[in-house]
Parts: sequence; C-alpha cells; structure tokens
Amino acid sequence: MNSKLVVGNWKMNGDLARNQALLEQVSGQGNAAVERAVCVPFPYLAQAQAALVGTAVAVGAQNMSEFDDGAYTGEVSGRMLSEFGCRYVIVGHSERRSLFGEDDATVARKAAAALRVGLTPIVCVGESLAEREANQVETVLRRQLDALGEQLAPEALARMVVAYEPVWAIGTGRAASAQQVQAVLAFIRGWLGERVDNSGVVKILYGGSVKPDTALELFALPDSDGGLIGGASLVAGQFIEICEAAAIASQRE
Repeated sequence: MNSKLVVGNWKMNGDLARNQALLEQVSGQGNAAVERAVCVPFPYLAQAQAALVGTAVAVGAQNMSEFDDGAYTGEVSGRMLSEFGCRYVIVGHSERRSLFGEDDATVARKAAAALRVGLTPIVCVGESLAEREANQVETVLRRQLDALGEQLAPEALARMVVAYEPVWAIGTGRAASAQQVQAVLAFIRGWLGERVDNSGVVKILYGGSVKPDTALELFALPDSDGGLIGGASLVAGQFIEICEAAAIASQRE
C-alpha cells in the first residue's frame, strides 16, 4: 500500500486568527495512509511552523526564487524556507505561469533550486482549455516536463512531486473527468518511466477543483498519488474529508 499525499494550497488567503483555528483542526486529524501538508503564504510560515511542530502535517510554501541568495529584492530563497521548517514548495503553479510570466525554464530552475537545499518541489503542469480543445494536451505537458528533464538529473527527478492541474479546472468548480485525469497521469508516469529507474517513487497529484464528493474517485485512479487542494483546503471539514478519501483510496490498493 502506497501512502497518498494531500497538499493544501491556501493561495493568498488567511489571517492570524483564522489560520490558527484551521491549523489546529487539520493537525488533529490523521491517518498513516496519508501524508498531509499545507502550503501557506510567506508571512504565515512562522505561525504554521509553530502550530504544526510535532504533528503529522508538513509545512510548505507556494513559491520560491530560482536564486540561492543575492540582490533580488522581494524574493524568498529555498534556504530561507528551510529555516521555517518547510518540507515542500509549490513551483510553476498555473497562476504563477499565467499572471507572473513564469516560463517552463524558470519553473525548472526553481525546482532545481529547491532540491539543492533539501526541499521537495511540487511541480505543477497542465494545459489551458484552448490547448485541450486543440488536442494539444500531450504536446503542452511534454514541453513542460522536458524543461525539467533538461535541468534535473534522473536522481533529482525522482525526488520531486508532479501536480497535474488543468488550468481550466482551477477555481472554476469544473473538475476534469476521471478518465481525462487518468489519461494525463498515465502520460506523466510514462514520461518519468523513460528517465527514472522506478517512476512509481514519484508522487503524481491531481489539482483542479477537488471536492470531498469527487476526491475518492480521483484518488483511486491507477496513477493518482493524491491531490493538490485549493479552495477546499481553507475549510477544515472539507480538507479533512478529502484526506479521509485519500486514506480509503490508499487502503484499496
């Protein structure tokens, strides 16, 4: 039985009071079949670190610099994240790509920078609605993944997490069908299999309007190792239900 990984991405949400209540609730629930993490905004890393110390919930960040240090005003390095107890960092989220102009090469450099300091990058890949409708899904995914292959050696690729997030299903309430998701997860697994000795060691997550009522079907897919959860991770009850669905899916394998 392989453990699932469920990661909450708070995006630019939260305040100290609400965060504390949310962290206390999600850290009080758990199952050994599920690894859990929350990726919080930079100002709340210290709060999350303090609230989650000694619990089974890992801390993560939502972005980082491709540079280790230097004159890069406003940037945050992987080393800095490590000092706040981060285990994970999201890189290449579709919002970073579309709103802040991060290209495939930049995302790959960020993943490499994370690995250099012992962080596990959660590398996001995915296509837009226009690209899906033009039957370019595999072309887009291969371009994004090949950029990682150019930056990372096989042993480094084996230490990352990949999150498939169809851009058209993020924050829209419109989830991809299980068949659509599995087809892409299998494609990603195949790409990894060409470069990593055991592609099964690399967790592949799905992200895109995952809800408690859809989580079990998505997590039970043959190549699904869990989920990257957006809006539902801000509601303790929903996040806990999603983690419970991941536990059930793990136990069925």
